[in-house]
Amino acid sequence: MNDIITYILVGLLGWLAGAAINYLADVLPYRRRLAAPFCLVCEAKIPLLNYLLFPRECPDCGSHRRARTWFVEIFMIAAAIWLWQAPPIGLGFGLGLLLLGYFGVVVVIDMEYRLILHPVSLAGVLLGLVLGTWLHGLVATVIGGAIGFSLMLAFYYLGSLFSRVISRRRGGVGPGEALGFGDVNLSGVLGLILGWPLILPALFLAILIGGVVSLIYMLGMLVLRRYQALMAVPYGPFLVSGAALLIYFRDAVLSRMFP
Repeated sequence: MNDIITYILVGLLGWLAGAAINYLADVLPYRRRLAAPFCLVCEAKIPLLNYLLFPRECPDCGSHRRARTWFVEIFMIAAAIWLWQAPPIGLGFGLGLLLLGYFGVVVVIDMEYRLILHPVSLAGVLLGLVLGTWLHGLVATVIGGAIGFSLMLAFYYLGSLFSRVISRRRGGVGPGEALGFGDVNLSGVLGLILGWPLILPALFLAILIGGVVSLIYMLGMLVLRRYQALMAVPYGPFLVSGAALLIYFRDAVLSRMFP
């Protein structure tokens, strides 16, 4: 009986984390700050109980909340239960869930708006400094952040140069940016969290995952006859995936990367 109550409470924490992710992903891209919940269609204010529980629709225009609301909450409930059973090394359940919630905000906003917002990055710097110092010490944390930021900054400038060259050759029509400066900031945040030298395999995994997913996406678009040359995809989810693998599955991943 006690185990059942424990898992109910853990699931409730997971739901709260998912609700927080959804709220921040709804509000921050429009307001750039915390604000009362509002309809994304007509911008009318939505009462809190309506927004969080039921009926989850705008009282003015009747629009329902986005379908990702349910997916995020269900995912975070399942993730919380899993984290309770297998807490990440050094972080434990609470910090592991908090960090996963931060990752969720980054991924959802980047996938929906192609943005990694400055407020989210600043919060990540604070979180990364605290968690990184806790896990690795201040020196490794700062070096990891500097390396992560610098390497992604170099990729950013190379991507910008490539985009300008293609634009000139195509008469001013260039590809979308593969990397934005938000990705540079995010890489620095992940470097703080992971520290030195773990940021290097994290970036390698991000590039590998990004290449595989982009190839699958391109093939899918070709099959659907919707492919456009040099299509850009949000890169934040790949960076987060590489870091998350080393945070939540570190021993298993490193043993396969460096047998």
